[in-house]
Amino acid sequence: MEQRQLGGSGLWVSRLGLGTMNWGKDTGEEEAAHQVATFLDAGGTFVDTADIYAGGDSERILGRLLHTVARREDLVIGTKAGHSPQAYRPQDTSRRHLLAALDASLSRLGTEHVDLWQVHVYDPDTPTEETLAALDTAVASGRVRYVGVGNVTAWQFTKYATWQRAVTGRTPVISVGTEYSLVNRRVETDLLPAVADAGAGLLAWSPLGRGVLTGKYRDGRPDGSRGAAEDMAAFVEPYFDERSRRIVESVCTAARGLGVSAHAVALSWVRDQPYVASTPVGARTAPQLEELLASEALILPREIRDALDDASADAVGPVLA
Repeated sequence: MEQRQLGGSGLWVSRLGLGTMNWGKDTGEEEAAHQVATFLDAGGTFVDTADIYAGGDSERILGRLLHTVARREDLVIGTKAGHSPQAYRPQDTSRRHLLAALDASLSRLGTEHVDLWQVHVYDPDTPTEETLAALDTAVASGRVRYVGVGNVTAWQFTKYATWQRAVTGRTPVISVGTEYSLVNRRVETDLLPAVADAGAGLLAWSPLGRGVLTGKYRDGRPDGSRGAAEDMAAFVEPYFDERSRRIVESVCTAARGLGVSAHAVALSWVRDQPYVASTPVGARTAPQLEELLASEALILPREIRDALDDASADAVGPVLA
């Protein structure tokens, strides 16, 4: 699998990442082990997790697998912090919370450091300089190698990146995690230019448009799908509109013409967009992951990419909360 430089830093990541949000919830440890083995066999390196995934179980499972199916040095581990269990304060990027969360993540992962530590959300109640000072402290202590941010607007990212570039010796923000797909191209309007200007890289999550770009919702909501699940239906709902349906049909038409799956087309489109360093993909089973990894061999012809660009030109997606 192709490895890409992340944000002009010394860190390189596989252009398809292994997402672990399902681990500990829909995916058990044995199945997760099969996924890691499959991912490594395909040449993957970047594994994406977070302290809130399955209440920390995603990190715990990954930590145990570092002693069985994977070696620590074979993986680039990225995790996140910033969500808070406190109802009065759902986002907390204070020094107190972040550094405590990092220590907890390292304990669950069973490792002395993470390669990429990301501020998961923007916290309007904590001064930016305090949040970023915590990142500098984490890197200086050796517990973190590189830092990034996620789920931010363009002005929020620019504030982070500019602050860190203002003084020599501060840790640069090298990545931004954001939703990006053919049914949600909002990133292109303002965040992408900001990322380009700062020399950072995109970690593009939900490249399959929360599942709708696979085509599985063309005739309804299949049992067992996110769109049919009580706790996830609202997450998928924004992409059940007429515009998204037109885009899905365009993807399916392209897939038939190329003799590949719809998800391979959608995933390849995102993967090869400018400034995308890695595209984390999540699967419940190893066979599902194998299908997603098969897209690694697909390079969309220019005329098909252009047609998909035209079909999805107005796909701004839901507004970032």
